[in-house]
Amino acid sequence: EQDMNLSVYWSDECKLCKVKAKCTRGNERRIKRWEHQQVLDDMEVELKSKSDTVNVRKSTVEHPYGTIKHWMGATHFQMKRLKNVSTEMSLHILSYNLMRVMNIMGKKELIAVIRA
Repeated sequence: EQDMNLSVYWSDECKLCKVKAKCTRGNERRIKRWEHQQVLDDMEVELKSKSDTVNVRKSTVEHPYGTIKHWMGATHFQMKRLKNVSTEMSLHILSYNLMRVMNIMGKKELIAVIRA
C-alpha cells in the first residue's frame, strides 16, 4: 500500500465479541501494521520521555521557521529548481539572522561593526 509493506492482522473471535459494534462494522476488525512501525513506536516513546527537549526545540528552532514562512506569505517558493530554491531559502535565513542581530545589538551598533 503506497509502496509500504504492511502486515494485516485479524481474529475470528470478533464474531462473538459483545462490543464488536464499537470496534468495527465489518465481519472482523483488521489491523494493518507497517513493517517498520516499531521504529516509529520507539521514537514516540522516546519523545514522550524527553518532553522538555521537545518543548525547547519548539521554542528555539520552530519559531524562526514559522517567522520565515510568514514572511514568505505562508505559501510557496518564488523560484523553481533545487539550486534556486536553496538560494531563496538562504536569503530568507540571512535576512532573518540580520533582523535578529539588529534587534539584539541595535541598528547603530551593527552599522558601526560592519563599517569597522
